Amino acid sequence: MSGSSVPTGGARAQRSVKQGSGSSPRAAAGMITRRSSSGRYVHFLSQDDIPVEMLGETLNLNYTVHMPPTPDNQPMSGTQEINKPPAMAMAAAQSEQHQRASNVGLFSSGTFNHRNKTEGPLPPIARGSRCSIPGCDEKAMTDTRGEDISPCECSMKICKDCYVEALNTRGACPACKEPYKADDVETQTESSLPLTSDAPQDPALDRRLSIMKPTKPAVLRGNQSSEFDHSGWLFETKGTYGYGNAVWPKDDPYLQANGGEKNGGPPDFDDKSKQPLCRQASVSAAILSPYRLLVVIRFVVLVFFLWWRVSHPNKDAKWLWGMSVVCEIWFAFSWILDQLPKLCPVIRITDLEVLKEKFEQPGPNNPKGRSDLPAFDVFVSTADPEKEPPLVTANTILSILAAEYPVEKVACYLSDDGGAILTFEALAEAASFAQMWVPFCRKHEIEPRNPETYFAQRGDPTRNKVRSDFVKERRRMKREFDEFKVRINGLPDAIRRRSDAYNAHEELKAKRQQLESGADLSEPLNVPKATWMSDGTQWPGTWSSPARDHARGDHAGVLQVMLTPPDHEPQLGEKDENMFDFIGVDVRLPMLVYVSREKRPGYDHNKKAGAMNALVRTSAVMSNGPFILNLDCDHYIYNSLALREAMCFMMDPNGDDICYVQFPQRFEGIDPNDRYANNNTVFFDINMRALDGVQGPFYVGTGCVFRRTSIYGFDPPRYKSRGCCGGRRKAKQINPKSVADDSSVSDGGAEDELLESQLLPKSFGTSGALAASIPVAEFQGRPLADSDRIKHGRPPGALIAPREPLDASTVLEAISVISCFYEDRTEWGNRVGWIYGSVTEDVVTGFRMHNRGWRSIYCFTKMDAFRGTAPINLTDRLHQVLRWATGSVEIFFSRNNALLASCRLKFLQRIAYLNVGIYPFTSIFLLVYCFLPALSLFTGQFIVESLNLTFLVYLLIITVTLCLLAILEVKWSGITLEEWWRNEQFWLIGGTSAHLAAVLQGLLKVVAGVDISFTLTSKSGGDDEDDSYADLYIVKWSSLMIPPITIMMINLIAIAVGVSRTIYSDNQKWSQLLGGVFFSFWVLVHLYPFAKGLMGRRGRTPTVVFVWAGLLSIIISLLWVAISPPKSASAIGGSFQFP
Repeated sequence: MSGSSVPTGGARAQRSVKQGSGSSPRAAAGMITRRSSSGRYVHFLSQDDIPVEMLGETLNLNYTVHMPPTPDNQPMSGTQEINKPPAMAMAAAQSEQHQRASNVGLFSSGTFNHRNKTEGPLPPIARGSRCSIPGCDEKAMTDTRGEDISPCECSMKICKDCYVEALNTRGACPACKEPYKADDVETQTESSLPLTSDAPQDPALDRRLSIMKPTKPAVLRGNQSSEFDHSGWLFETKGTYGYGNAVWPKDDPYLQANGGEKNGGPPDFDDKSKQPLCRQASVSAAILSPYRLLVVIRFVVLVFFLWWRVSHPNKDAKWLWGMSVVCEIWFAFSWILDQLPKLCPVIRITDLEVLKEKFEQPGPNNPKGRSDLPAFDVFVSTADPEKEPPLVTANTILSILAAEYPVEKVACYLSDDGGAILTFEALAEAASFAQMWVPFCRKHEIEPRNPETYFAQRGDPTRNKVRSDFVKERRRMKREFDEFKVRINGLPDAIRRRSDAYNAHEELKAKRQQLESGADLSEPLNVPKATWMSDGTQWPGTWSSPARDHARGDHAGVLQVMLTPPDHEPQLGEKDENMFDFIGVDVRLPMLVYVSREKRPGYDHNKKAGAMNALVRTSAVMSNGPFILNLDCDHYIYNSLALREAMCFMMDPNGDDICYVQFPQRFEGIDPNDRYANNNTVFFDINMRALDGVQGPFYVGTGCVFRRTSIYGFDPPRYKSRGCCGGRRKAKQINPKSVADDSSVSDGGAEDELLESQLLPKSFGTSGALAASIPVAEFQGRPLADSDRIKHGRPPGALIAPREPLDASTVLEAISVISCFYEDRTEWGNRVGWIYGSVTEDVVTGFRMHNRGWRSIYCFTKMDAFRGTAPINLTDRLHQVLRWATGSVEIFFSRNNALLASCRLKFLQRIAYLNVGIYPFTSIFLLVYCFLPALSLFTGQFIVESLNLTFLVYLLIITVTLCLLAILEVKWSGITLEEWWRNEQFWLIGGTSAHLAAVLQGLLKVVAGVDISFTLTSKSGGDDEDDSYADLYIVKWSSLMIPPITIMMINLIAIAVGVSRTIYSDNQKWSQLLGGVFFSFWVLVHLYPFAKGLMGRRGRTPTVVFVWAGLLSIIISLLWVAISPPKSASAIGGSFQFP
């Protein structure tokens, strides 16, 4: 910023010449007169005669210094260059303007041009008067045009310094003694200022622009005519800040000169399409670092402890010492397998707004803003309508149909492996009710969208609801849902009455034909007891009265499209005076298909895995969604945005190697104390989240979103075809991109294409439609290639085209791929689809994908994505754990063992899968270790020779580190200590019961070839409708309860024997007693939930429990007497004797 022009010595010399010109002698013509420093006038004949010291003053007459203004240096007047001629003053003013413009820099050149136009030409230079105060020779105050101003009515001329002094001391004029009026000076000063046309007139605008009006007179603020006026510039100029998201100019020559659009709007700086769809966050180092340190410390302590135990045997009871050492070594090994995969937990976060901005907003490739998201196929599996009630299945279907995802891109398939007409009719009722329920959910943003759960919620239903008709429509929908439940629950009786009526009509018809034909009336009529549909046709599936081709395991395939594929354009609803107002609401419904695969005797149908593979083939022919959601019939969508959460990972630029996204399982109907650890929070919130930091979590059978090409057995797209030792792969696999992407064809050319055409039927079967759908699904499942760095992607707008409608040939092809013979001589169940040969097909299927190099993701959402039911009954819970453990034993003895995995499986992921196959064998050592305290109390010996300080210190460190690890796991996982403790308790309960039986059954299957069959876990509740936890107290006897009951009884008897022996013994060994009692108490505390479950409710303990307890007590007592008979009365403690 340029400053004011302050005159130096040259100006003072001019002023002195002017003042003394009247009294100085007149110089002769042609002579030069100069005044010396003493005030005397000296005449010179020429310029050369002037001395150097006086010549300096002569040269400096027109010298001006430009000083920038500061708060302490303000110019006193607007016209200081008095002695300059008008031409020189005009040139100096222009030079000053250019200097100011160059110093300002950021301001445009139009600033001073605008001021010149406003103020007009510069005024003539006024010489002004002098101050009238005696002894002051300063110039009097002037305005911007050089005219004198007076602060008093007496017109006394006064300079600024004298005026300030008078104002501060007396406050009156020195001449007339009248008080000064500041308003007069302000008026005189401001009246001469030029008025600008751009000055703000609105006081509110002044406050908004932070313009402060001065409170002092203008003369005290100094004359600012020659400095840059900031407040004036604010309204007189047009500034520019360049280009950016703070300010973007609409019209600018620079933007137009560089190819910018004229008058074009600013770019969308809030565009989120370039942001990542998901991100990974690590657990806090303040938790994770101590956690890893404790793992190392505990591992080191365990090594030293086991070394100490081996090197210090108990010579008095080597058998007891040997069993305990073997068990402890195995426990340490099992703990290492379980702990190592937990070292790298991660937290993943999704951004649904970015997903919507990227795939559902208008753009150059999507002018109408249609959804560019890939399609979804949702699989729901059921097998028995008696154990899996149709109402539960219908609620799950309704939650899927109402999911917050593009309607035209969702297809729901229900697999009824039992072929029951009850499930078929219930699905038809659900499809009819969905026409009201789904638009109601969309209109009022209902959560959750399972009607049974929604209407059972407690609390204010009107919370966060803004529509005025919500209460009325909710009440009406509640009545409709109650009627819907009545119809579903009445279906069995309706089907039976309908079938009886049709069968009676068929019998009469057959009887009439017999009479007309003249046959013997005594012969019985051969009329089958068929199950009839409401349209008067026989049900092609399983009949209530089994018959040939209509029994379980022997019926035709059934495929029925309940809801046809919706139109591509939204269909807005209308107002119904008697029902609902759906104006402006999209009333379309996703496609809904009922599927029951064909079953015939002599074929192995492979249970749930076979049903899932049939759905994969059927959906590939009909809808071919590149992503598949797998749900059990009792697991429904609790969060309507769950599908979008999974898409944030699958559509991420680095997500093309993700095979599936697993969601945690959450359960309803669990008792508040979670007696049998049904929630499995330790597994789902700790183990699974920790595996997410390695190669991904396990597939647990439900709540999982798959990439279709990973189910087909293909390798990840970026996997290098090199073996572990650098050699090439031997087996040639089919390229899923061979049809969709010509660049993906290998170097072999026609030879490779011929090889693929030969391998295709062998891998996937003879269906041409299925083979053609594979490259299409691979292409549609790619991430969006919206930048150059994404090599394996699809162009934007590729999926906005409408889906092709279904025709008769498509439905016929879909029925053919669910036939029981289609999988013959194919790789379905071996390398393609769900893997056969194990009751835990889910874990094996996930293992095969990880073994090919894929990775999985664990999607942990704030609001539960899915919810389901879990058995709260003790017997059902033990049978469920038995099925899981048996599958793990099968995995260990099969080629799916992690020890035989390829090098694509990461080390920690291999450890995790190895632990899956090994953990049931821990039950053998756990069962032995639970009996050791009792044996110690019976014999009076202990696992160590004496309870010395070394043993106690090791035991204390191991226990404390275990507790600290548990606390840190609870802290980063979000579970509670009570949940962690319940898991520890049920680990011992299941380890001594179901896991032990699983090991025996697995060995029988491997050694003797005995097949293992399991029954479905019941999804229905107890008989008491008033108590939702009534099933918790039902005691169903099972042989799995024998080992835990035996352990409890033996430890209780051992405690009594040990205490009595020590009290009545002459040589009292309290250390052995305390050690044995402590470990027996540890066993009993872990078995407490089991004992509580046996007690039933209100004294309803089954008689068989008391029978077993008494029988075990008698057997144990007799065995002990036989093994160690008493020699005298003092042998067992004084006068104490067995009867």
